[in-house]
Amino acid sequence: MKLAGKRSVWLEYLVIFLGTGLMATAIKACFDACGLVTGGFSGAAILVKEWTRGIVENGVPLWVTNLSLNIPLFILATKLKGFSFVKKALVGDMTLTMWLAVLPEWKLSDDLLLSSVYGGIILGVGIGLVFLGGGTTGGTDMLAAIIQKYMRHYTIAQIMQFIDGSIVLVGMYVFGIRKGLYAIIAVYLVTKVSDGLIEGLKFSKAVHIITDKPEAIARMIIHDLDRGVTGISAKGMYSGQEKLMLYCVVGKKELVQLKEKIDEIDPKAFVIVGDAREVHGEGFIER
Repeated sequence: MKLAGKRSVWLEYLVIFLGTGLMATAIKACFDACGLVTGGFSGAAILVKEWTRGIVENGVPLWVTNLSLNIPLFILATKLKGFSFVKKALVGDMTLTMWLAVLPEWKLSDDLLLSSVYGGIILGVGIGLVFLGGGTTGGTDMLAAIIQKYMRHYTIAQIMQFIDGSIVLVGMYVFGIRKGLYAIIAVYLVTKVSDGLIEGLKFSKAVHIITDKPEAIARMIIHDLDRGVTGISAKGMYSGQEKLMLYCVVGKKELVQLKEKIDEIDPKAFVIVGDAREVHGEGFIER
Protein backbone atom coordinates (compact mmCIF):
# COMPACT_ATOMS: atom_id res chain seq x y z
CA MET A 1 0.00 0.00 0.00
CA LYS A 2 1.29 3.43 -0.94
CA LEU A 3 -0.30 6.85 -1.11
CA ALA A 4 -2.59 6.59 -4.14
CA GLY A 5 -2.84 8.72 -7.25
CA LYS A 6 -0.44 11.34 -8.53
CA ARG A 7 1.05 12.26 -5.23
CA SER A 8 2.59 15.56 -4.42
CA VAL A 9 6.18 15.35 -3.21
CA TRP A 10 5.15 17.69 -0.43
CA LEU A 11 2.43 15.27 0.67
CA GLU A 12 5.02 12.49 0.86
CA TYR A 13 7.28 14.67 2.99
CA LEU A 14 4.34 15.62 5.22
CA VAL A 15 3.51 11.96 5.81
CA ILE A 16 7.17 11.26 6.65
CA PHE A 17 7.16 14.26 8.99
CA LEU A 18 4.07 13.02 10.84
CA GLY A 19 5.37 9.45 10.92
CA THR A 20 8.69 10.41 12.47
CA GLY A 21 6.81 12.53 15.02
CA LEU A 22 4.91 9.44 16.17
CA MET A 23 8.12 7.42 16.19
CA ALA A 24 9.86 9.97 18.39
CA THR A 25 6.85 10.08 20.74
CA ALA A 26 6.97 6.31 21.24
CA ILE A 27 10.75 6.30 21.67
CA LYS A 28 10.81 9.08 24.27
CA ALA A 29 7.54 8.62 26.17
CA CYS A 30 7.37 4.81 26.20
CA PHE A 31 10.71 3.15 25.54
CA ASP A 32 13.34 5.56 26.87
CA ALA A 33 11.17 6.54 29.84
CA CYS A 34 10.81 2.88 30.92
CA GLY A 35 14.16 1.44 29.85
CA LEU A 36 12.75 -0.66 27.01
CA VAL A 37 15.30 -1.32 24.26
CA THR A 38 13.56 -2.39 21.05
CA GLY A 39 16.51 -2.55 18.67
CA GLY A 40 17.55 -0.13 15.95
CA PHE A 41 19.55 3.05 16.40
CA SER A 42 16.86 4.34 18.78
CA GLY A 43 17.57 1.37 21.04
CA ALA A 44 21.29 2.04 20.80
CA ALA A 45 20.62 5.68 21.71
CA ILE A 46 18.72 4.61 24.83
CA LEU A 47 21.68 2.43 25.85
CA VAL A 48 24.18 5.25 25.28
CA LYS A 49 22.02 7.61 27.33
CA GLU A 50 21.98 5.12 30.21
CA TRP A 51 25.73 4.45 30.02
CA THR A 52 26.64 8.17 30.07
CA ARG A 53 24.46 9.30 32.97
CA GLY A 54 27.51 9.60 35.21
CA ILE A 55 29.43 11.60 32.60
CA VAL A 56 26.75 13.90 31.17
CA GLU A 57 23.78 15.21 33.15
CA ASN A 58 20.84 12.88 32.37
CA GLY A 59 23.04 11.13 29.79
CA VAL A 60 23.71 11.92 26.13
CA PRO A 61 20.41 13.02 24.50
CA LEU A 62 18.79 10.53 22.16
CA TRP A 63 18.91 12.87 19.18
CA VAL A 64 22.68 13.35 19.52
CA THR A 65 23.36 9.61 19.42
CA ASN A 66 20.88 9.03 16.59
CA LEU A 67 22.51 11.75 14.50
CA SER A 68 26.06 10.65 15.36
CA LEU A 69 25.38 7.06 14.33
CA ASN A 70 23.66 8.00 11.08
CA ILE A 71 26.10 10.63 9.74
CA PRO A 72 28.96 8.20 8.92
CA LEU A 73 26.40 5.67 7.72
CA PHE A 74 24.89 8.13 5.24
CA ILE A 75 28.32 9.17 3.98
CA LEU A 76 29.32 5.55 3.42
CA ALA A 77 25.98 4.66 1.80
CA THR A 78 26.24 7.65 -0.57
CA LYS A 79 29.69 6.54 -1.69
CA LEU A 80 28.66 2.92 -2.19
CA LYS A 81 25.13 3.27 -3.59
CA GLY A 82 24.73 6.90 -4.66
CA PHE A 83 22.72 9.83 -3.30
CA SER A 84 19.43 8.56 -4.74
CA PHE A 85 19.66 5.59 -2.35
CA VAL A 86 19.86 7.80 0.76
CA LYS A 87 17.77 10.83 -0.28
CA LYS A 88 14.46 9.85 1.31
CA ALA A 89 16.22 8.18 4.26
CA LEU A 90 18.05 11.45 4.89
CA VAL A 91 14.74 13.31 5.14
CA GLY A 92 13.37 10.68 7.51
CA ASP A 93 16.44 10.71 9.73
CA MET A 94 16.64 14.51 9.92
CA THR A 95 12.99 14.85 10.89
CA LEU A 96 13.25 12.03 13.46
CA THR A 97 16.32 13.69 14.95
CA MET A 98 14.46 17.01 15.07
CA TRP A 99 11.47 15.44 16.83
CA LEU A 100 13.73 13.69 19.36
CA ALA A 101 15.38 17.04 20.09
CA VAL A 102 12.22 19.14 20.53
CA LEU A 103 9.81 16.73 22.25
CA PRO A 104 9.84 17.10 26.06
CA GLU A 105 10.88 14.34 28.44
CA TRP A 106 7.72 12.61 29.70
CA LYS A 107 6.44 9.15 30.52
CA LEU A 108 3.25 7.70 29.10
CA SER A 109 2.82 5.21 31.95
CA ASP A 110 4.73 3.58 34.79
CA ASP A 111 3.18 0.27 33.77
CA LEU A 112 5.68 -1.64 31.62
CA LEU A 113 2.96 -3.61 29.82
CA LEU A 114 1.04 -0.46 28.86
CA SER A 115 4.25 1.24 27.73
CA SER A 116 5.31 -1.72 25.60
CA VAL A 117 1.86 -2.17 24.04
CA TYR A 118 1.07 1.46 23.28
CA GLY A 119 4.69 2.23 22.43
CA GLY A 120 4.69 -0.64 19.95
CA ILE A 121 1.44 0.52 18.37
CA ILE A 122 2.50 4.17 18.12
CA LEU A 123 5.94 3.30 16.76
CA GLY A 124 4.40 0.83 14.30
CA VAL A 125 2.00 3.46 12.96
CA GLY A 126 4.86 5.94 12.68
CA ILE A 127 7.09 3.54 10.76
CA GLY A 128 4.17 2.61 8.51
CA LEU A 129 3.53 6.27 7.67
CA VAL A 130 7.21 6.85 6.90
CA PHE A 131 7.23 3.91 4.49
CA LEU A 132 3.95 5.07 2.92
CA GLY A 133 5.68 8.38 2.24
CA GLY A 134 8.40 6.49 0.40
CA GLY A 135 11.08 7.08 3.03
CA THR A 136 13.01 5.37 5.79
CA THR A 137 14.92 6.67 8.79
CA GLY A 138 18.30 5.14 7.97
CA GLY A 139 19.45 3.17 10.97
CA THR A 140 19.86 -0.59 10.99
CA ASP A 141 18.02 -1.15 7.70
CA MET A 142 20.58 0.99 5.86
CA LEU A 143 23.44 -0.57 7.83
CA ALA A 144 22.15 -4.01 6.88
CA ALA A 145 21.97 -3.02 3.21
CA ILE A 146 25.62 -1.90 3.31
CA ILE A 147 26.79 -5.08 5.11
CA GLN A 148 24.86 -7.25 2.65
CA LYS A 149 26.91 -5.77 -0.17
CA TYR A 150 29.91 -7.62 1.25
CA MET A 151 28.07 -10.63 2.76
CA ARG A 152 25.77 -11.65 -0.08
CA HIS A 153 25.07 -15.09 1.34
CA TYR A 154 22.90 -13.36 3.96
CA THR A 155 19.71 -11.43 3.24
CA ILE A 156 19.16 -7.86 4.45
CA ALA A 157 16.36 -9.14 6.72
CA GLN A 158 18.68 -11.70 8.34
CA ILE A 159 21.37 -9.08 8.96
CA MET A 160 18.80 -6.67 10.43
CA GLN A 161 17.48 -9.39 12.74
CA PHE A 162 20.99 -10.08 13.99
CA ILE A 163 21.79 -6.38 14.59
CA ASP A 164 18.47 -5.56 16.25
CA GLY A 165 18.53 -8.79 18.25
CA SER A 166 22.00 -7.95 19.55
CA ILE A 167 20.83 -4.49 20.66
CA VAL A 168 17.83 -6.00 22.46
CA LEU A 169 20.10 -8.53 24.22
CA VAL A 170 22.41 -5.75 25.39
CA GLY A 171 19.31 -3.90 26.60
CA MET A 172 18.37 -6.98 28.64
CA TYR A 173 21.82 -6.97 30.24
CA VAL A 174 21.65 -3.23 31.06
CA PHE A 175 18.01 -2.89 32.17
CA GLY A 176 17.25 -6.45 33.23
CA ILE A 177 15.56 -9.47 31.69
CA ARG A 178 12.08 -8.37 32.80
CA LYS A 179 12.24 -5.14 30.82
CA GLY A 180 13.86 -6.99 27.95
CA LEU A 181 10.89 -9.36 27.74
CA TYR A 182 8.49 -6.41 27.64
CA ALA A 183 10.63 -4.88 24.90
CA ILE A 184 10.14 -8.04 22.82
CA ILE A 185 6.35 -7.53 23.08
CA ALA A 186 6.85 -4.02 21.72
CA VAL A 187 9.04 -5.30 18.85
CA TYR A 188 6.32 -7.78 17.86
CA LEU A 189 3.62 -5.08 17.89
CA VAL A 190 5.78 -2.67 15.89
CA THR A 191 6.21 -5.29 13.17
CA LYS A 192 2.53 -6.28 13.05
CA VAL A 193 1.17 -2.72 13.08
CA SER A 194 3.62 -1.31 10.52
CA ASP A 195 3.11 -4.30 8.20
CA GLY A 196 -0.65 -3.94 8.51
CA LEU A 197 -0.53 -0.25 7.65
CA ILE A 198 1.83 -0.76 4.72
CA GLU A 199 0.07 -3.80 3.26
CA GLY A 200 -3.47 -2.55 3.87
CA LEU A 201 -5.86 -2.89 6.78
CA LYS A 202 -8.87 -3.88 4.69
CA PHE A 203 -8.72 -7.66 4.39
CA SER A 204 -10.66 -9.68 1.85
CA LYS A 205 -10.60 -13.39 1.10
CA ALA A 206 -9.19 -14.94 -2.09
CA VAL A 207 -10.94 -18.21 -2.93
CA HIS A 208 -9.84 -20.96 -5.33
CA ILE A 209 -12.53 -23.50 -6.16
CA ILE A 210 -11.87 -26.83 -7.89
CA THR A 211 -15.19 -28.35 -8.84
CA ASP A 212 -16.96 -30.55 -11.36
CA LYS A 213 -19.72 -27.92 -11.60
CA PRO A 214 -17.85 -24.68 -12.41
CA GLU A 215 -20.67 -23.13 -14.47
CA ALA A 216 -23.27 -23.49 -11.68
CA ILE A 217 -20.93 -22.17 -8.99
CA ALA A 218 -19.81 -19.28 -11.20
CA ARG A 219 -23.46 -18.27 -11.79
CA MET A 220 -24.10 -18.38 -8.04
CA ILE A 221 -21.11 -16.13 -7.32
CA ILE A 222 -22.12 -13.63 -10.00
CA HIS A 223 -25.86 -13.49 -9.27
CA ASP A 224 -26.18 -14.29 -5.55
CA LEU A 225 -23.03 -12.62 -4.23
CA ASP A 226 -22.69 -9.99 -6.97
CA ARG A 227 -18.97 -10.74 -7.27
CA GLY A 228 -16.79 -11.38 -10.27
CA VAL A 229 -15.21 -14.76 -10.88
CA THR A 230 -12.44 -15.97 -13.19
CA GLY A 231 -12.09 -19.43 -14.71
CA ILE A 232 -8.55 -20.79 -14.90
CA SER A 233 -7.69 -23.86 -16.96
CA ALA A 234 -6.17 -26.53 -14.73
CA LYS A 235 -5.24 -30.20 -14.87
CA GLY A 236 -5.45 -32.74 -12.08
CA MET A 237 -2.05 -34.41 -12.09
CA TYR A 238 -3.36 -37.53 -10.29
CA SER A 239 -6.48 -38.04 -12.41
CA GLY A 240 -5.11 -36.46 -15.58
CA GLN A 241 -8.45 -34.64 -16.06
CA GLU A 242 -8.73 -31.13 -17.45
CA LYS A 243 -10.74 -28.86 -15.15
CA LEU A 244 -11.82 -25.26 -14.84
CA MET A 245 -10.66 -23.80 -11.53
CA LEU A 246 -12.62 -20.80 -10.31
CA TYR A 247 -10.97 -17.82 -8.64
CA CYS A 248 -12.80 -15.01 -6.85
CA VAL A 249 -12.31 -12.42 -4.12
CA VAL A 250 -15.04 -11.80 -1.54
CA GLY A 251 -15.43 -9.85 1.68
CA LYS A 252 -14.95 -11.65 4.98
CA LYS A 253 -18.67 -11.51 5.75
CA GLU A 254 -19.52 -13.07 2.38
CA LEU A 255 -17.19 -16.03 2.86
CA VAL A 256 -19.59 -18.05 5.04
CA GLN A 257 -22.41 -17.64 2.51
CA LEU A 258 -20.07 -18.58 -0.34
CA LYS A 259 -18.96 -21.82 1.32
CA GLU A 260 -22.53 -22.78 2.21
CA LYS A 261 -23.72 -22.31 -1.36
CA ILE A 262 -20.74 -24.21 -2.78
CA ASP A 263 -21.61 -27.12 -0.48
CA GLU A 264 -25.20 -27.04 -1.76
CA ILE A 265 -24.12 -27.13 -5.41
CA ASP A 266 -21.12 -29.47 -5.16
CA PRO A 267 -20.39 -31.07 -1.77
CA LYS A 268 -17.20 -32.60 -3.24
CA ALA A 269 -15.75 -29.24 -4.33
CA PHE A 270 -12.20 -28.48 -3.17
CA VAL A 271 -12.07 -24.93 -1.74
CA ILE A 272 -8.91 -23.03 -0.83
CA VAL A 273 -9.28 -19.77 1.13
CA GLY A 274 -6.48 -17.26 1.65
CA ASP A 275 -6.07 -13.65 2.79
CA ALA A 276 -6.15 -10.90 0.18
CA ARG A 277 -4.98 -7.47 1.23
CA GLU A 278 -5.69 -4.15 -0.40
CA VAL A 279 -7.95 -5.31 -3.24
CA HIS A 280 -8.42 -2.50 -5.77
CA GLY A 281 -11.39 -2.48 -8.08
CA GLU A 282 -15.15 -2.42 -8.23
CA GLY A 283 -16.76 -3.48 -4.96
CA PHE A 284 -13.56 -3.12 -2.96
CA ILE A 285 -11.16 -0.14 -2.81
CA GLU A 286 -12.31 2.20 -5.58
CA ARG A 287 -9.62 4.10 -7.45
